[in-house]
Amino acid sequence: MLFTLKKVTGGLLLPLPFLLLMMGLAIALLWFSRFQKTGKGLMTASWVILLLLSLQPVADGLLKPIENRYPTLHTSQPVKYIVVLGGGYTWNPDWAPSSNLIGNSLPRVTEGVRLWLANPGAKMIFTGAPARTNPVSTAEAGARVAESLGVPRSSILTLDTPKDTEEEAAAVAAAIGKEPFILITSASHLPRAMIFFRQQGLNPIPAPANQLAIASPLNFWERIIPSPTWLMHSDRVAYETLGRIWQWLKGVSGEPGEK
Repeated sequence: MLFTLKKVTGGLLLPLPFLLLMMGLAIALLWFSRFQKTGKGLMTASWVILLLLSLQPVADGLLKPIENRYPTLHTSQPVKYIVVLGGGYTWNPDWAPSSNLIGNSLPRVTEGVRLWLANPGAKMIFTGAPARTNPVSTAEAGARVAESLGVPRSSILTLDTPKDTEEEAAAVAAAIGKEPFILITSASHLPRAMIFFRQQGLNPIPAPANQLAIASPLNFWERIIPSPTWLMHSDRVAYETLGRIWQWLKGVSGEPGEK
């Protein structure tokens, strides 16, 4: 129940649903109340914020400091395990395996395979529980994609009970103990994930994937025209900020061994 409440509440606080709710409230005030100035002000503010969060300089300016916390892992490190955290997915057996990984999931898996190729003696660990109506778990979907890319099934482990990052950290700790490992997740998610894993007494080697904030040159129109792509980047900022606030409310400080 708490998990569902957390997901629903957090989802409504993300930029698009929250601003749509504010616009809906503004429309209600304009049509059905005498608070016309309040309605106009709320509508204007919501529109301006939505516009700004849909522009590349604003969205990537907010996202870049989060993603830049850990650099890409370029060197091969001798470890026994490579842990790939689960993300969005579905499962349709008629699709190409990679088509079942949604959004941030596929870059995580491909980065995991890249690092496994540099360290083929390691085992890949995929985490994540199944969606309520899905017969295949997040972990299993990622594992099947890795297998389709050449990783033998004997080199793959799945942990398919964790529902969120905190549970993933606990499951990995229970499965491998204090063994050194590489931790792969989205660059924006990695700082928060590292906190949970360190709280378990682990010291993973961070390996970010799915970097989104663009630092390379863009055409000028890509920087000035609002786009759902940039709004998605702003969404990642909001999602991780809300997640970090939740960690703080639970008393997780971010320092190893402290709560």
